[in-house]
Amino acid sequence: MFRQNFLLLTLLLLLTVPAQAQEVIEDDAGRDPFESWNRAVFTFNDGLDTWLVRPVAQGYHFIMPDFAERGVSNFFANLYDANSVLNATLQGRFNHAARGSGRFLVNTTLGVAGLFDVATRMGLTPYPTDFGHTLAIWGAPSGPYLMVPLLGPRTVRSGAGSIVDVYGLPQTYVDNVALRNSLYGLELIEARARLLEVDELTSGDRYIFIRDAYLQQREVLVNDGKIQDDFSDFGAEGGWEEDF
Repeated sequence: MFRQNFLLLTLLLLLTVPAQAQEVIEDDAGRDPFESWNRAVFTFNDGLDTWLVRPVAQGYHFIMPDFAERGVSNFFANLYDANSVLNATLQGRFNHAARGSGRFLVNTTLGVAGLFDVATRMGLTPYPTDFGHTLAIWGAPSGPYLMVPLLGPRTVRSGAGSIVDVYGLPQTYVDNVALRNSLYGLELIEARARLLEVDELTSGDRYIFIRDAYLQQREVLVNDGKIQDDFSDFGAEGGWEEDF
């Protein structure tokens, strides 16, 4: 259900702003032209996080032993390795695809369904990527920054890429609805629990802090770990040249 809602919300978002978004992409009018909309959505998301998601994540973190938390994190990371293999192949980075395949095989078998990250100890390091990254390599522009209800920060490119990524994740194909929804819920809680320490680092305008952190993280991903020296420089042509 979570993935289905994600797909519907992303499609709705992309359908409600296509004309404006395309105009922004074409004339490099800035990375956050929908700031008033984005701030309103951010306020809604932040309230939901404050009163529901974060308390649940705090409870999860409190009751879960450290080794169990690592195991759950490893489990979901292993599922995302499968998606990374698909995207590495689409990017023509066959060495990454081969290494990712090895990671997924080793961690799924020797790592007990991915609960233990045996592959990294064997030198099979992960390749973080997604279809938004693939689109960037294919030359698709980033487009403006968007705050999506319930789902948080995106750009037009990364949001569109997320739709495809839904179908590259093994948990999408679990037939048992209760089990599949439980996995989606656990994934959400686990991801939020990993960000609890980041809450202490947030300062000033939280909207700007989260926006800039997201865009910078996308820049690092798309540029294979490299980042521009001047964070305020959005590309040689004046447009933001990152994303995810």
